Amino acid sequence: MTEGQVSPPLAQRARALRSSVIRDILKLTQRPGMISLAGGLPAPDTFPLELLRAGFDRVLTEHGRAALQYSTTEGHPPLREWIAARETARGIPTRADEVLIVSGSQQALDLIAKALVEPGAPVLVEAPTYLGALQAFSLFAPTWRMVPTDDGGLMPDALTTDLTQSARFLYAMPNFQNPSGRTLTHERRSALAERARRHDFWIIEDDPYGELWYEAVPPPSLRAFACERVIRMGSFSKVLAPGLRLGYVIAPEPVIATLARLKQATDLHTATVTQMAAYDVLAGGHLDTLLPLTRRRYAQQCAALLDALDQFFAGRGHWTRPAGGMFVWVELAATVDATALLAQAVKRQVAFVPGAAFYPLGARANTLRLSFVTVAAEQLHVGIERLARCLDEPVAHAATHSETDPKVDAANGAAAASASPRNDDASRAPAANR
Repeated sequence: MTEGQVSPPLAQRARALRSSVIRDILKLTQRPGMISLAGGLPAPDTFPLELLRAGFDRVLTEHGRAALQYSTTEGHPPLREWIAARETARGIPTRADEVLIVSGSQQALDLIAKALVEPGAPVLVEAPTYLGALQAFSLFAPTWRMVPTDDGGLMPDALTTDLTQSARFLYAMPNFQNPSGRTLTHERRSALAERARRHDFWIIEDDPYGELWYEAVPPPSLRAFACERVIRMGSFSKVLAPGLRLGYVIAPEPVIATLARLKQATDLHTATVTQMAAYDVLAGGHLDTLLPLTRRRYAQQCAALLDALDQFFAGRGHWTRPAGGMFVWVELAATVDATALLAQAVKRQVAFVPGAAFYPLGARANTLRLSFVTVAAEQLHVGIERLARCLDEPVAHAATHSETDPKVDAANGAAAASASPRNDDASRAPAANR
């Protein structure tokens, strides 16, 4: 703020906001020669530029006045029908009335938070979990309860009565999770649905990466196991282009009606012309042509990153080996502080996201997220070699490392947060890239 400028009195939620960890790191990636393994950005050369240009041209030529007019809050009817038909074809009967179009899935998180999160009420999240969800939910001051994970992802057996008591919902990303890259097995999905029914909580299923499998289709949506208590989120950001700002929610009609009312108070409706142009591309069957190319490319880049880790990080820790998506999660020796490591890495022209940003409480400072889809295979090799050299240098050590406690809630939240101040800042930050 420049001299002489004043600010209106801000609400507490606005005063608590901090800059996004990922956004701050992305500023560093603009430096010449920087190899960025940080941002969760899709590869720009996978965007169907010519198809979208033709779609916008066709819509504006044939339906221009309607495309530029206000529209219904629920979304462009043909696009909702297309999404419902695709879900139905996958074995989960879905009606268009169960679909709401939103301005990117981050808006879906915001609407869900407004609908379901009460101050002080428990919210269940995976440990680690998506930073953008923490940002959306934290504005409404919930109590965080973390569900333990292992190499197979979320552990349903940890969802005991003590952990789930009074919790309205669990937020989960079952396919190629951000940040870990893990995928829940069919058995764990079934067990998760059983726990949701037994303990009476809903599941928020966030699935922006489910189409980005490499060799095998992931197990069915959680709606296949508990359709009556799952709110499913999807996005076109990773399969078409994030600049379209198009996502969707699939849920029982009463839930869709509530979210639609909240959306009316937010932005009235998602951009009509964008919905119509995207539908033009989708209805033409082009997604099924585009996706195999994107999957093949991302699989090759993932393999290149894993090869580099196997070569340069052997004996230094362990990491996930995702079957799809855009991320690899690395856990280093317990004494390594990934935030301090980042400072050294930036000097060597390589960037990543320290894992502490993905925990609302009890952050594990020795973890980090690597994103590989915007980096050429040979540059991935160079970047990991540089990072390994940083580990050979004196690295600041974390003073303490909190083990993830599934029973952490308001009673001990302050202590956990004070042990991990960076995590507290990250959980309050504004929206970031996935």
